[in-house]
This record gives sequence, structure tokens and C-alpha cells, in this order.
Amino acid sequence: MVLVTALAGCGESVERFGGPTMGSSYTVQYVTTGKAPDTAKLKAEVDAILASLDEQFSTYRDDSMISRFNARPAGSCMAMPADMLALWRYGEQLSQQSGGAFDLTVEPLMNLWGFGPQSRGEKVPDAVALQRERARVGHQHLRLNGDRLCKDVDAQLDFDSIVAGYAVDQVSARLAELGLTDYLVEITGELKAVGHKPDGAPWRIALEVPSGERERQVERSVALDGIGLSTSGDYRNYFEEGGQRYSHTFDPRTGTPVRHALAAVTVAEAQALRADGLSTLLMVLGPEEGYTFAERNGLAAFFIVRQGEGFVTRATTRFEALFPSPE
Repeated sequence: MVLVTALAGCGESVERFGGPTMGSSYTVQYVTTGKAPDTAKLKAEVDAILASLDEQFSTYRDDSMISRFNARPAGSCMAMPADMLALWRYGEQLSQQSGGAFDLTVEPLMNLWGFGPQSRGEKVPDAVALQRERARVGHQHLRLNGDRLCKDVDAQLDFDSIVAGYAVDQVSARLAELGLTDYLVEITGELKAVGHKPDGAPWRIALEVPSGERERQVERSVALDGIGLSTSGDYRNYFEEGGQRYSHTFDPRTGTPVRHALAAVTVAEAQALRADGLSTLLMVLGPEEGYTFAERNGLAAFFIVRQGEGFVTRATTRFEALFPSPE
């Protein structure tokens, strides 16, 4: 779910390209320079990065690296590429930092409740099935042995909560290597902007409030330069059963969808990878525990919380310092 939009008015001298990726899409906007390759060359470079990550991380491809690992039985190990090891280590860090609220092994639960790549329809599972799948979830079931990742149960990994942010960082770094100094990269809603538009104005991003299926209501706009932005939310990806709303955001500590009032949270960080992971973590923690965690760790976060039939917003001290509210 995406609650961020690049605001229009970039001018005709901004070049654009994009395409499908990770079950969604990506776009790159950039200001041309005499040093940078043409658009076709830039697109080929970006597509190559995204194709490589898809081959490693897609849970919808049977031949991907992650699908091959997930198909292995308990007690097995598998050598992992550098990208996957880097993201696994970051996931471990977030898991420890949050007391298990962030976890890369929740795919069995996602499938059980109907939100994962191997799901068989959205439904509330019975207690026996829930207990069975919870036994396969948890970072404690995985360990690194050199470059080999080993599992002591039939665990399954899913990097969807951080791989798009990582892709944004990889693409951004490659564009800089190719001579670009002013650009905005967006991949499945994760963003990073560097430099300025041709008129000297900053890249500006709108933070939207969920106000209906078709309506788009801008709550706040922020100017980015060298900053990644990630939003996690659940106001569209859910199902209802027996009068209860079940979100696609899972709390690994309980094995069930979160049931708090947080509709969405946006995090700003220099690394889009960090923003991506932290927005997921805060979404799991909820409006109170998440806000406390964000303030304690000095995070720039913007919370959109359900209240009655509407929403209220709350920003952390760091977010307000980075993006002061207009007078």
C-alpha cells in the first residue's frame, strides 16, 4: 500500500522512464547532464539491477534463490549471495531491536491467512493450523555458517518488507556512478530523491491520507534531497470475517494480523533500505508502541491513525525537524 506520490510540475527538461518490477512498477525521473548516458542506456542499467534482485528474492518464481531455499527441508543449509546475506543481517538487526516485532520468516503465516504467494484464499485459520505454522516462524530457527544460511525447522523467508528499499538504494547508487546528480527513484512505492529539479526546486513528495478508494487527499508534502522515504499501511489490503477486520500486516509475536488503529506510517532515512524496514516495524508495533520506539531511536516518522470515521496524524520530533510544518 502506497501513501506517497511524487508531486507534478517537474518541467519538460526532466526525463522519465520506468517499467514493471516486483509485481508492481518502478519509475525514474532525472535531470539530464552532459556526462550521463542516454535514457535507453540508463533504463538498461536499472532493468539489469532489478532483474538480478528478482532472480534472488521473488517468492512468486520457483527458480528464484529464495524459493529454492524455502523448498529445502529442516536441517539443511544453502550458500547465499552477497545481496541476500546483507538483507538477512539487517533483518536480524531489526528483529533483535524490536523484540521480534520484525521478522523475515512470517511467510507461512501470510500464506495461512490468505496474503502470501502460496495462499488458498483469505480466511481465519483454526487454532491447530495456526499453532502448526507459528512453530515454523522466528529468526531463532535460522543461523549463518559462513555464507551458508541454515534452518532447524521448515522455515520460509520473505524479504518483501525490505527488498524494494534495497533496490532503490542500488539503483540510486548506480545512477550516481553514471553521472547523474539530480534524480528521483521510485520502486513499488519506495522512494529516494537526490538533488533538485531544473528550476532549483526540491523533489517534493505528497503524503496522502486514506480517504476512499478513488479519492486522494494530501495531508503533508515533504522536500527530499538525499533521503529515502517508505510508507507501510493496511487500509486497502485486508479482509473481513464475522464483523472483524484482518490486516495483511502480521505481528510475529502473536502469529495474527495486527488489530491496532494505525492505518499507515511513513519513515524518512538516508538509506531507503532502512526506511523500508523501519516503516514495516513501526506498522507492526502500532500507534503507541511504534511512536515510542520511533522517538526513543530518533526516527523521522509520520503516523496516520484511525479515529472514529476519520484519521489523525502525528509526527516524531525528528520528522518535524527534517520537514517543518508550513505556517
